[in-house]
Amino acid sequence: MNVHLLYPDRDFDPDAALPAQAETVARDLELDTLLAAMAGDDDFLRTISRAVLLAATPASVRMVRYRQQVLRDCLAHPERIRALYATVLDTLDTERRAMRFWAFGHSPTSLLHRGVELLSMLLEQIRTIRNFSKDHAHEFESEGFRTLFDRLDKELDDAYLSVLEAQIETLRFKHGVLIGAQLGPGNKGANYALKELREDDNWLQRLLPLNHADEYTFRIAERDEAGHTALAELRERGIATVADALAQAGDHVLGFFKQMRSELAFYIATMNLHAALSKTGAGLCFPEPVPTEQRRLAATGLYDACLTLSTSQPAVPNDLAADDISMLIVTGANRGGKSTFLRALGIAQIMLQAGLFITAERFSANLCTRIFTHFKQTEDAAMHSGKFEEELLRMSDIVDELAPHALLLLNESFAATNEKEGSEVARQVCTALLERHIKCVFVTHLYSFAHTLHETGCADVLYLRAERLDDGERSFRVLPSAPLDTSFGKDIFERIFIENVDNSTEKVDKTPHTA
Repeated sequence: MNVHLLYPDRDFDPDAALPAQAETVARDLELDTLLAAMAGDDDFLRTISRAVLLAATPASVRMVRYRQQVLRDCLAHPERIRALYATVLDTLDTERRAMRFWAFGHSPTSLLHRGVELLSMLLEQIRTIRNFSKDHAHEFESEGFRTLFDRLDKELDDAYLSVLEAQIETLRFKHGVLIGAQLGPGNKGANYALKELREDDNWLQRLLPLNHADEYTFRIAERDEAGHTALAELRERGIATVADALAQAGDHVLGFFKQMRSELAFYIATMNLHAALSKTGAGLCFPEPVPTEQRRLAATGLYDACLTLSTSQPAVPNDLAADDISMLIVTGANRGGKSTFLRALGIAQIMLQAGLFITAERFSANLCTRIFTHFKQTEDAAMHSGKFEEELLRMSDIVDELAPHALLLLNESFAATNEKEGSEVARQVCTALLERHIKCVFVTHLYSFAHTLHETGCADVLYLRAERLDDGERSFRVLPSAPLDTSFGKDIFERIFIENVDNSTEKVDKTPHTA
């Protein structure tokens, strides 16, 4: 039976391989902070959340809205969802503890006992979930939950569960087993099959087997160990097929609980994230997705979710109107909030495509086939080449994976060489990205590159600049503006060195002197 809480037409595969560059994206956007808020100390929640956020499967508008509806139900009824998740966890924990006793048996008898005990235990848990569905299904509005509860009601109705309970009791074989066989070559037994006992026959029919085929009986002496061994082997052959089928049936039902655990785990983690962000007083909204082929990017009050979680207070928000834009070039003052703005956009896109709420008052964007990042890296001893060459190699790896309508976030890329060479490389790369319909946000200090591109007057490129106030202070807002030929590094130098020197001098002057 399917769960379908993450996808409307299929189950989520928690073991699916992450796409290439996923680890880089997670590192550059500092997703560990987000995952920590989602999972806490629960490794399973963290694993599932990471798999959903970085999934290789391209999102669709239908899938995003489907998840948003399910998430709205979860946020409206958090106690119900946590209770349902606890039931699933209890089921799997009980199964693990109960099955320890059968872990080392692989004979048909062991498999049969394992299957009977497993299905008997799962039957009670199925009833618990069905009762949950009956009592609370009317409270949920999303297609995902309503379809799940409807499926539980139809496929696991009372009549079916009664039949299942009777079959489990029959398979305990309290009255022994009836096995049929044929003589094969060399008078050896062949075609062993388990037969149904005629428990409805009355005592007279058993004494006078009218209309029955000839039957013969023999008894094995109590001390005949070889005979008992042979009889046990016959029994094993007879029940082997039933034991295998029962084991598969038990694993199938158990698989339903495991799948429900995986899919509910993501929503439990999302509820945790919602609670953590709400404590900071930050605004949240459900974003509006649009199809991949369109170019939409509009935000009001967008801020960096990870920075907010780290500081326990809302980060400085930014507004953005970039519809019909394929490339954003962000320039401006050092330490003006450009990298934070870039991360905020990247995290918002990931959360949008995962069907989550967004850290903004309003957010709308087109979906992307993939998300990539190319951030400036610190030089270390592990590098086998120069820093600029390393940048080019990383870009080459990204290009190998790029497809139309992907999103590429670049932060200070190609800055490891001189201004002229870096600007030329950046120009060629960005021109190629535009030609291949790649959406791109580029934070850069390469003035020659930004200025030259701005002079071309390309209509689908938007230029933003980190705001610097008249007194040199940073507002950490990013506003539409043409690039300037300075990053105001002098401000930082004066604040760090000049002010410190002035303060030290002032302290020295105020120190009393003694004769």
